[in-house]
Amino acid sequence: MRSGANGSSSRLIGQQPPTLLTAGVGLFAEAAAEQGSPVHQVDWRPPMAGTEADLATVQADPRRQPANAEALRRIVGTEALLVDVLPAEVALQLDRAEFLHAGPPIEWERASGPLRGALLGAAALEGGVDQPEQAEQLFASGTGYTLQPCHHRSAVGPMAGVVSSSMWLFVVQDPATGRQTYCSLNEGLGKVLRYGAYSPDVLDRLRWMSAVLGPLLQTAVRRHGPVDLKAILAQMLQMGDEAHNRNRAGTLMLLRELLPDLIDSGRPAAEVAEAVRFIAGNDHFFLNLAMPACKLTLDAARDLPGSSVLVAMARNGTDFGIQLSGTGDEWFTGPAQLADGLFLGSYGPDDANPDIGDSAITETAGLGGFAMAAAPAIVRFVGGEVSDALAASRRMYEITVGEHPMYSIPVLDFRGCPTGIDATLVVRTQILPQINTGMAGRVAGVGQVGAGLVTPPAEIFPKALAALAARVPVR
Repeated sequence: MRSGANGSSSRLIGQQPPTLLTAGVGLFAEAAAEQGSPVHQVDWRPPMAGTEADLATVQADPRRQPANAEALRRIVGTEALLVDVLPAEVALQLDRAEFLHAGPPIEWERASGPLRGALLGAAALEGGVDQPEQAEQLFASGTGYTLQPCHHRSAVGPMAGVVSSSMWLFVVQDPATGRQTYCSLNEGLGKVLRYGAYSPDVLDRLRWMSAVLGPLLQTAVRRHGPVDLKAILAQMLQMGDEAHNRNRAGTLMLLRELLPDLIDSGRPAAEVAEAVRFIAGNDHFFLNLAMPACKLTLDAARDLPGSSVLVAMARNGTDFGIQLSGTGDEWFTGPAQLADGLFLGSYGPDDANPDIGDSAITETAGLGGFAMAAAPAIVRFVGGEVSDALAASRRMYEITVGEHPMYSIPVLDFRGCPTGIDATLVVRTQILPQINTGMAGRVAGVGQVGAGLVTPPAEIFPKALAALAARVPVR
């Protein structure tokens, strides 16, 4: 230790020793801590292999930071109002030979069991075949029926995400621009179409939803006027929901808003009571409103040149795809992963299909797995400990461009949810977006087999980065 002119130490009495910053292997930090030195270990890791050139190109693009700031401004500033409930044939001009599905584009030959099951059931629902299995050839030939992602029609669908012409959809609108997004009505849990089940009772429930529930909700929403979905989402986070796999508070708040108008709808009291029982008994009902609300805000951030912010994450049960603001409608895909979590009854990993659904749009907007700290009870559904939920949310701040001023997490001192996933940060840190999800049975018709946690395949982010780098103007 260096001494002053009078031989005394130059360190002032009471001065704290400097904190040692370490990165990489933890042995050095552990040795220093054992000797009493204050240590702060940085969780640093090199960027994904082979991305150095593309990363340098994108980071040097002068458009990137202002474009990302604008993307965040649009995501947090766009309103999302429930304004109507309509059949898909009206809302989307969908005819009986057109079927929408979750995730990036896929052909019948590569479709997973749950997606095939949902498509077969939807074909029978529309009356194109007498038995669901008879529709297989019509899908396989590519001439009888057509497939298209929900995202390509401004819609989102949970799990298999299949939408057909007679299904009723929530209509969500941004009043400033008039843009709209859509999502089907939630069927509940168990053996349902979105998990690939298509038994007669599944189809009967869907027919009731089209004949009774949809028209009732339409009347109630039109009588009530626009419902502010972002206000409900913000309150949900204060009440223990994260808006992906926990929507209990959101469902009840929606019912509180619409119940007087349901009662005054003029429909038979028995129908109203049946609809109210169905909604109140379905804790996931609000998910199908959280999803189009998130899509609407993210769509506002599309097509900003130079922006590395994700505007979609979606899975079709075979592929996981992402889209970036700065690369238009191009999908970057890799194999969908199996979720790690809890299984129902005697089901196990061999029974589960790889990740499926458009519901990761909630994580893309900063909710779901990004807001798990606001909903610690979610671990009882997807597995893990409360500390895991807190750590997951904290980790997501490392890969996002900002925080949502309206969506806050109480246990993190009301810090805003991490919002605006930045592909460059994912590549630099190798931290992948955290998603919590339900698990569909691998075999069509089985239904839900569990729930858990999953991340995108890492290789899709270097693909997206390379495409973004190719769009950087040569100076």
